[in-house]
Amino acid sequence: MTQQKESVVTPERFNSGLTWDQWMKHIERNVPKFQYNYDETTIPADFEKRLKAIAARPNAPKKMLVIGEDWCPDVFRGLPVVVKIADALGAETRIFPRDENLDIMKEYLNHGEHMSIPAVVFYTADHEEIAAWLERPKKAQDELHNIGQLFEGLDKEKDAAEMRSRYNAFQEGPMWASWRDETIVEVTDLLEAKVS
Repeated sequence: MTQQKESVVTPERFNSGLTWDQWMKHIERNVPKFQYNYDETTIPADFEKRLKAIAARPNAPKKMLVIGEDWCPDVFRGLPVVVKIADALGAETRIFPRDENLDIMKEYLNHGEHMSIPAVVFYTADHEEIAAWLERPKKAQDELHNIGQLFEGLDKEKDAAEMRSRYNAFQEGPMWASWRDETIVEVTDLLEAKVS
């Protein structure tokens, strides 16, 4: 049996990450989008109850690490959601910019090759890894093709402003909101399955 390679994320390295408030002061792009998604995310009462039950189990998640970048739509939608999940769990959050922490990212490559973000990792109080969740919920993956339909009939160069306007409106619409909701479902299901 081969031994698992030791993670570069030691307790000290974890503690060096940014809190949510520090992240919001650190980032240069999309601050309003991060804030919008945070403000628009509510953990439903039944999921709040499930998360509290997970938090009461032995080896419950007490730390959450997130790898992200401020330019990424999956991050400015997903990071605020997982921050709310961590708050419901009573877990400490630390956020790491991906491109400054490639050694951490290499441990959580999507399918062993893609640097997909956000990468969300949960740990016990003793810093034992519990589970990782990557990029976006399956529902969002399945519905990504809908984004292309926003731009039908538009010319990429002539209609750039209209394309941006439509994409921004999409990011405040019901499908985008459903992707936030599905993140709550997937992460809660994952933790219920992994936490003893």
